[in-house]
Amino acid sequence: MSKDESTSQQSTAAQDDDEPDEWDKRIFSTGCADENAKLTDCYYEKKDWRACKKEMEIFKACWKKHNNDQRTSMKDVKDA
Repeated sequence: MSKDESTSQQSTAAQDDDEPDEWDKRIFSTGCADENAKLTDCYYEKKDWRACKKEMEIFKACWKKHNNDQRTSMKDVKDA
């Protein structure tokens, strides 16, 4: 394979990777993609969901605002 062919294939692969996959499409359809990203980033950084309560509350509020709880049959769980 020539250098030009290799560069061309890498460029095509990078373009394909920029396309939203099924997971991305599903998250974007919720209307809460930014909130999801912030929550995921928080967990990645802290490795503990308990340290991300603020981000979780923001995500939950967005989820309810967009009526996703009805779409997924999500039920509120009350703190005991």
